[in-house]
Amino acid sequence: MTTTRPERLSPELVAEVQSWLDQDPDEATRTELSDLLVRAQSGEAEAIAAVKSAFAGPLTFGTAGLRAALGPGPSRMNRVVVQRAAAGFASWLRSHSSRGGTVVIGFDARHNSDVFARDTAEIMAGAGFHALLADSPIPTPVTAFAIKHYGAVAGIMVTASHNPPADNGYKVYLGDGSQIVPPTDAEIAHEIEVVSEEPVGAIARGDDIEFIGDELIDAYVCRAAKLTTANPDVTWVYTAMHGVGTRVVRRLVEKAGLPEFIGVTEQLNPDPDFPTVAFPNPEEPGAIDLAIAQARKHDADVVIASDPDADRCAVAAVIDGDWRMLTGDELGTLLGDDALRRGLDGVYANSVVSSTCLGRMAKAAGRKHHMTLTGFKWIGRVPGLVFGYEEAIGYCCDPSHVPDKDGITALATILRLVGELKASGTTIAERLDEIWAAHGLHRTSQLAVRVTTMSIISQAMDRLRNQPPATLLGDRVDVCDLDDPSNGSGLPQQNAIELTGPRVHVVTRPSGTEPKLKCYLEVRAAPAESAADLSATKARLDADMTTLRDEMSQALGI
Repeated sequence: MTTTRPERLSPELVAEVQSWLDQDPDEATRTELSDLLVRAQSGEAEAIAAVKSAFAGPLTFGTAGLRAALGPGPSRMNRVVVQRAAAGFASWLRSHSSRGGTVVIGFDARHNSDVFARDTAEIMAGAGFHALLADSPIPTPVTAFAIKHYGAVAGIMVTASHNPPADNGYKVYLGDGSQIVPPTDAEIAHEIEVVSEEPVGAIARGDDIEFIGDELIDAYVCRAAKLTTANPDVTWVYTAMHGVGTRVVRRLVEKAGLPEFIGVTEQLNPDPDFPTVAFPNPEEPGAIDLAIAQARKHDADVVIASDPDADRCAVAAVIDGDWRMLTGDELGTLLGDDALRRGLDGVYANSVVSSTCLGRMAKAAGRKHHMTLTGFKWIGRVPGLVFGYEEAIGYCCDPSHVPDKDGITALATILRLVGELKASGTTIAERLDEIWAAHGLHRTSQLAVRVTTMSIISQAMDRLRNQPPATLLGDRVDVCDLDDPSNGSGLPQQNAIELTGPRVHVVTRPSGTEPKLKCYLEVRAAPAESAADLSATKARLDADMTTLRDEMSQALGI
């Protein structure tokens, strides 16, 4: 009879855990890890797995910075990881001629965000920078705005945006107010690796820290107020999704003379546990149900929702006879059309996974359009940008001041548009139908598969690369592998595959922030067909979307 030996932690891992405990300045994570270590060494399988997971390797510092669950160890978000990241970023800045400049640090209301921000400020000061530290939680776009407003060399935002309550993150910006892109991310990651060779107690700290608060909010709101106008007849509902948007939105309402919003009381104040939503993302099913209930009760014109750090914006309205949230592409199309109608001169941009409608509208108006890779790290860097968006409810309505997605200036723009439409006797739904009639109906959706094993994603991508469908909806499609440097798209390399046909546009890629495979689907009709019978065209495209979803599921083997 063979006896299975109980699993044990290796001596090397035990030594690594002990080294971490010796330098961790946080009593809570030290206690948590000490307890795990004792249980793991006694042979408890659950504790062994937890220790191995926490020490599976350092978090990858990429173009989105850092993001992970809170907890001890190099694979989690904690004070050791954040201090190393701050020191590494400071080292990178110093090596790129940014000595002695100002660095802006903001944070949201998640667990430990204030602590991570304070550690960052002290380390930046220790590296010779003047740290401007928010005195309370602020939206991500306010931090991005502060970079140019104060002439800073960089900005840091401690936030996990709309991730689950257990997560936190660390986002960095350069002096132009934009997010980092390759190879900067890899260069910063290397500096973090170098710093990590020494205990965090060896990192220099300083006290050249200045707190910023109301004066920054006032400056941001003064700028945002210029993007909107007040129509006292507009009735609107607002939810901050338990995030940090309410304070700034209230200040904007006061400054611009906007009608008071009807608030979703349960969700207006910051709460890092997000008690009323299963997932604090306005896009998730049920997330804005409370807001829509308020809208029905008060016969509102529009619902506007911020995500927890207020860099994204969602809108709900009566569409085709009932309340629903607009898709990110529908709202992007509305805002793009509004900018074009107002004659804003410049470049209009959206990501490759977003609808193709903005490009068609820009071309019809004689304006330039630019397609980018996914993310505002690319959209915000488009030269001459006047409006940009991505389908994941991210909108850039004031790129000269915030070259990033900004849910509050989007809110200001939406309220102006809704007010103008109501004054002329029309609605969001009617404006959308007008756009569809002129440029062709565009329907978009997403096929998203959450996985527990990352190999499922790579296998699906390999299958699509090796055996792409020859036709979709009965039409031949062109295949463009965006990971192939010779693909001819003009876009930087990305692990994504694009399929384009007369009536379809599909992009498939792994998620950059979650264990998901994402397939972005678009079906469209010609303008003449849409104008002739829009209701019938909507019904047909909805059926086409169901078919396209099935065809792509089969192509991916999922």
